[in-house]
Amino acid sequence: MQRWRGLEDIPEDWGRSVVTIGSYDGVHRGHQLIIGRAVARARELGVPAVVVTFDPHPSEVVRPGSHPPLLATHQRRAELMAELGVDAVLVLPFTAEFSRLSPGDFVVKVLVDKLHARVVVEGPNFRFGHRAAGNVEFLRELGTTYDYQVEVIDLYERGEAGGGEAFSSTLVRRLVADGDVTGAMEVLGRPHRVEGVVVRGAQRGRELGFPTANLETLPHTAIPADGVYAGWLTAGGEAMPAAISVGTNPQFDGTERTVEAYAIDRVGLDLYGLHVQVDFLAYLRGQEKFDSIEALLERMAADVKRARELVEEHDGG
Repeated sequence: MQRWRGLEDIPEDWGRSVVTIGSYDGVHRGHQLIIGRAVARARELGVPAVVVTFDPHPSEVVRPGSHPPLLATHQRRAELMAELGVDAVLVLPFTAEFSRLSPGDFVVKVLVDKLHARVVVEGPNFRFGHRAAGNVEFLRELGTTYDYQVEVIDLYERGEAGGGEAFSSTLVRRLVADGDVTGAMEVLGRPHRVEGVVVRGAQRGRELGFPTANLETLPHTAIPADGVYAGWLTAGGEAMPAAISVGTNPQFDGTERTVEAYAIDRVGLDLYGLHVQVDFLAYLRGQEKFDSIEALLERMAADVKRARELVEEHDGG
């Protein structure tokens, strides 16, 4: 899969293509439906499928300080898109100048002059251009002038438990913030992931017999609510069952919020300095302060046992 940053990276001889545009943070099941349709249409027409996305998130430029928590890095999004069959990802630097492009200018500069769109596939709520003035109806109108078609794909909806709410990155962020990683997994189609470099912490876990990988997470990362979770710690491509703690470590009166993962049944791991991934499968309990270290250790052992069982059930299922 080709990856371009900025319009100048697109090859001069680039031909017709099927295009879809959006932030696509998380590449959740609604996104997968849209991107999957774009790829299917591209295969039918014998042309490449291109995803256009933005960096930084447009809201950070339009309303500084409002950057939403991010569900996936651009690298992770590109990997997920490649798995869906996308041929190229164009990351457009979203600047103040770019934000002032009218919807018509955006279509001409990006879709017509550079990507030579033959089909554009979007969700029903797609907005673009200065002040988000463009919508799918306007996009379709311009298609009659510039020789491209527009397909609008409805998003899947969650079941009764979600109140019939359409899949969206906003929904996933809310579920993650609430600690409902099971609900987030339903919308994403996979566990929510947090990435970062392993740094040295207070090393209390090692002293207690449960050495943890302490992640220095990336800016704006969507981190689940404080609590203990079951999931996986992936390092060097190896996914290991893990018990994960998110919070300030109230047992030791901590103040800094951290993400720490204990690789279950693994001894002698040295992960310092490595970029690792933590995937959240299920919420186990909230953060607590125990009356004694012995009580803490007893609960930690129970957490690890339950985390091991849940991961085994999931992997076995």
